[in-house]
Amino acid sequence: MCFDLDSRPPIPEIAGGALDTTEFTLEAADGNRFRAFRARATTTLGAGIVILPDVRGLHPFYEELALRFAENGVDALAIDYFGRTAGTGPRGDDFEHMAHVNQVTWPGLSADVRAAAEHLRMYDEGRVDALFTTGFCFGGRIAYLTATLGLDLAGSIGFYGIPVGSGRGGTPAPADVTGQMSNPILGLWAGADAATSAEAVAQFDAALTESGIEHRFLTYEGAPHSFFDKKADEHAEASKMAWEETLTFVRGHTPSPVASG
Repeated sequence: MCFDLDSRPPIPEIAGGALDTTEFTLEAADGNRFRAFRARATTTLGAGIVILPDVRGLHPFYEELALRFAENGVDALAIDYFGRTAGTGPRGDDFEHMAHVNQVTWPGLSADVRAAAEHLRMYDEGRVDALFTTGFCFGGRIAYLTATLGLDLAGSIGFYGIPVGSGRGGTPAPADVTGQMSNPILGLWAGADAATSAEAVAQFDAALTESGIEHRFLTYEGAPHSFFDKKADEHAEASKMAWEETLTFVRGHTPSPVASG
């Protein structure tokens, strides 16, 4: 997994910034039912974001991240990956996630992302004008690939998602499908990441440039994989900058955003 079980997002809370939260079940077009967690902003920017977790699926880390987005004016929806194999019931820290990760498929993941995107767009009389995706590691790779799904996204944000080579569940290599991408990309990379080399990042960068896809890449030198963690005090500055880049990207690609307070 990317994060320890007790890891949490390294983002300060904003009291009163979130209107409400709901844990519920979504249904994809293929009939799959899966867990989701939604947080709504008290004062919305008109933006929404689908959060794509690491290999653990929907974990408290990502529920808290949804809250932090909402507190900054962005309605957020974090989803689980394992409805087809693990159902929608509660899970403890002893959940053996890898047995289920090994059963996911790219068509299934795509269907679930589509359902999440549709829900954010349709829910509550269209609060969301600009829709984004973001993901971490396994979810970071998926976030890049959502740019190929024809979802009319305003942008996709990946935290240390591996952009080259074969992937779990038959996910394509993002660097190989940039010609199918249709929205801006923000890539946030760890300079000391053993899973993703500087060469792999450069290959993805070059492919996006060749395909004419707007993108911005930032590498935080010395930061390891999964540096975006409240417990990682030594990488607090990298985490702060990555969060600021994320919010700047969202605000900059949302039509006429208002101040988030």
